[in-house]
Amino acid sequence: MRSFDFSSWQAVLSTLAGLALITVIGVGVRLLIMATIQQRRERENRQINERLRTLIAAYKTLGGSFTGDLLVDPTHLRDVLGPAATNLPNAEPADLAVTNTQSSDRARRIRDAVEAALSDIILLGTDEHVRLASRAAQDLVSGQQVHTAELVVSLRDFIRSALGLAPVPPDLLIPVQGPTRATGSGGRGKGDAGGEGRQSGRGRGGGGGAGLGMGGLGMGAGIAAAQTDDTRNNEAL
Repeated sequence: MRSFDFSSWQAVLSTLAGLALITVIGVGVRLLIMATIQQRRERENRQINERLRTLIAAYKTLGGSFTGDLLVDPTHLRDVLGPAATNLPNAEPADLAVTNTQSSDRARRIRDAVEAALSDIILLGTDEHVRLASRAAQDLVSGQQVHTAELVVSLRDFIRSALGLAPVPPDLLIPVQGPTRATGSGGRGKGDAGGEGRQSGRGRGGGGGAGLGMGGLGMGAGIAAAQTDDTRNNEAL
């Protein structure tokens, strides 16, 4: 207060102007700092949300099944066709593909989905996740069947912790989880073909109705012309 001069109106106004300027500067610096911190938090939240979304999708892919074959078969179609092509040299590759794809197509789709999930985990997972995913990827490359239960448990614990959920009770017995069984798209193609057939049938029916309507109009015009000619003949008589 000793530095403030209240001896005259000019001194009071200059003092108030100085205080207002200092306040505006302080508020501006505070707003700038708050905006910077908020932008950083929003960026971190987006990164965390994207990371959690990717890891949750990978968890569903690697642990979406409790029954059936819970192992990932690394066999490729070329490996399946190799012995068959050797035993049947005169067989066409297309025929061999049809006979073997029925048994290996589902395993191939599961393997492709698991490979994509492992790639995402190696990119965005923790150290433990990366080690487990790298081990599973090495097993796939070497041609060994892969069990994803250990990686699924690690992902589940991390996701629940990141979402603020309580950990799974240790006395709760959860069955071993395996990769989600992929579904084919043949039924949908048949349904689309049936829908197109129904639409084309409706189009043909509409065209037939239009043809009948035009025929009725032509018959009506012919009858009206005949009545007009009869009337003219009667008047002439």
